[in-house]
Amino acid sequence: MSLPRRAGAELAGTALLVAAVIGSGIAATRLSPQDTGLQLLENAVATALALGALILTFGPVSGAHFNPVVSAADWWSGRCTGTGLTCRDLAAYVTAQIAGAITGAVLANLMFDLPAVTRAHTLRSGTHLWLAESVATFGLILLIAALTRSGRAGTAPAAVGAYIGAAYWWTSSTSFANPAVTIGRMFSDTFAGITPASVPGFVAAQLIGGVLALAAVAWWFPHPGRPITVATPDQRKAPT
Repeated sequence: MSLPRRAGAELAGTALLVAAVIGSGIAATRLSPQDTGLQLLENAVATALALGALILTFGPVSGAHFNPVVSAADWWSGRCTGTGLTCRDLAAYVTAQIAGAITGAVLANLMFDLPAVTRAHTLRSGTHLWLAESVATFGLILLIAALTRSGRAGTAPAAVGAYIGAAYWWTSSTSFANPAVTIGRMFSDTFAGITPASVPGFVAAQLIGGVLALAAVAWWFPHPGRPITVATPDQRKAPT
């Protein structure tokens, strides 16, 4: 696939993912206004299912990263063999993912009859939350690498969706684990929002988790010929 087509898929996929995250959060607060636990459950289930479906949809086109840390891991793991993203690809993917995340936030706001852009005021800051984001991102990259390098990439839609859905509950940060999604969520002052002041800490923690995951991957799965990506190599080379 040409880079514009792949970048377009990353933009659309990330937009729909963020729309699912924020939209399900808004719906949850309206459907269960007095039960925060039920709101989180509804948000987590919708996000997990949407993520799995979006990986199935866009995996054959772009690898269905939807996440700058996943794209960076793909680039890093394939830099010596030329099997991963190039620097140009990485720049295009990350730009598309961030643009898509912001677009998805706007779409979610509009779908629920809210102003297109509302600055989030939910403060998410503290060492425990940063640790949770590092752990969540570490686990996500490790999972994708394990599936890819053991020839089980076909199970990624279910596995990645299940991991993120579960991590909503076992991490104190509710597992953003994605810099682009984190940036997008600050444009919606809703259940899933995050204040702009909290974004740098979350993104830094996610990057640290990604770096630690790459170190673990090099130790446990020492096969650099296979890039870290959600799609299989055959999918990545699908004809135009």
